[in-house]
Amino acid sequence: MTAVKRRINNMVETLLSGGVLACLGAAFAAGLAGIGSAVGVGIAGQAAAGVVSEDPNKFSKVLVLQVLPGTQGIYGLLIAFIIMVKIGLLGGDGMVDLTVAQGASIFMASIPMGIVGLVSAIYQGRAAASGIMLVGKKPNELSKGMLFAAMVETYAVLALLVSFLMINSIQL
Repeated sequence: MTAVKRRINNMVETLLSGGVLACLGAAFAAGLAGIGSAVGVGIAGQAAAGVVSEDPNKFSKVLVLQVLPGTQGIYGLLIAFIIMVKIGLLGGDGMVDLTVAQGASIFMASIPMGIVGLVSAIYQGRAAASGIMLVGKKPNELSKGMLFAAMVETYAVLALLVSFLMINSIQL
């Protein structure tokens, strides 16, 4: 085998190591859920700015609705922390030596939180924006607007639970 082929094989083995796959899982959960939250909070913030420009006294009511899509980013970050603790990156004596199967399992366990966090945060942002518009027209209907947006949250919580249970069931 030539030196170039050996280097390429070493790089591939390193990139496909269990530790790298587990770290990619942590990044996947936090990154995608965080992107979704940023988009969702942005969508709701645009609607909130419109309402507040008409009536600045509604700021506190619309702010409550605007922050709701941010929870998915927190859930993704929680899954990332759980992964990092499990593999020894946080609070341990160094990273555990993981097999490719273990790393791939951790990566796969991060997928529910990453994907559902991304999608649900965006749709929650849209629902929150509609709730903000409701508050703009009928300020006493804040609770209804919150309920509409919170219904989307259910699926993010379910994804958090699935990812958490899957990660905790992986034996290292």
